[in-house]
Amino acid sequence: MLDQKDLNELSIGDEFTLFLIVNKSEIKTSKTGKSFLNLELRDRSIMLPAKVWDNAESSFLKLREGSIAKVAGVIEEFNGAPQIRIEKWRVAASEDDVTPEDFLPKSRRAISVMVEEFESLINSINNHYLRRLLQNIFTDENLRKYTRVPAGKAWHHAYIHGLLEHTLEIARICDLMCNIHPEINRDLLICGALLHDFGKTEELTYDTAFDYSDKGKLLGHIMIGAIAVENAASEIDTFPIELKERLLHLVLSHQGKLEYASPVEPKTLEAIVLYQADELSAKTNAYKSAIEAEKNKNSKWTKFLPLANTSLMITEEFTKE
Repeated sequence: MLDQKDLNELSIGDEFTLFLIVNKSEIKTSKTGKSFLNLELRDRSIMLPAKVWDNAESSFLKLREGSIAKVAGVIEEFNGAPQIRIEKWRVAASEDDVTPEDFLPKSRRAISVMVEEFESLINSINNHYLRRLLQNIFTDENLRKYTRVPAGKAWHHAYIHGLLEHTLEIARICDLMCNIHPEINRDLLICGALLHDFGKTEELTYDTAFDYSDKGKLLGHIMIGAIAVENAASEIDTFPIELKERLLHLVLSHQGKLEYASPVEPKTLEAIVLYQADELSAKTNAYKSAIEAEKNKNSKWTKFLPLANTSLMITEEFTKE
């Protein structure tokens, strides 16, 4: 395991020498006509922009996406946000003993505990059609992918095991609502919670960086997940048609609104609860991550976050040791 200081521990003006992975690399041209290499560099904590002004073309051949570099530089501020000014760099060598895995952020929760909690939720489903469907979908191979994939590329739970952590949060919220409102079909709702983002196992790639697969770009995780549910239900004799349609509705409507790429808006009590639980889990995690990324920047506020349409206050709970 790589032992070095995290980028989000550094403040404006700090000098550093760290191994970082290249998340994005592209050649651009400045207003004066000079070519430069525009980079995004990351460690397990945050991702920051950086530029290489000298020998842009030859640097581009070495600093490709997914490559690891040892970088000496300074954290500086540009347009109100931190970026890296690179002083020196070299591509990591085999003797440096670093791998892409060292730079991918991971859930702080223990994976073994989360898997146990996930399997317990499946076993808590009383409806034998839904429980069997879950068991058929979450084969050993699918469960390995499901428990490793992030929940998103950048916005929320964007780290290894992130989808599993996100799903368990949603299931807890849904369980709470079932305790408050007994009219909710718990088996259906929890099944929908466990399956709503299943398509992300094929939508996202996460070997050296988080990105979208070709299939993910063409179909999207909602369609991929719905197809998986349809296929699994068709393999179970006498699976009730209405039950299948209500479960598919949960998968298809979980993003809530047509403008959020949801093929249909929630039209059942369970679908409304799932949508709101998904929103609560995603936004809480995203806002926490945004604050964590900037808590050492000598300001009580984050930069303006377009997806949140606001900046966020960095309260003392995030800055105390």
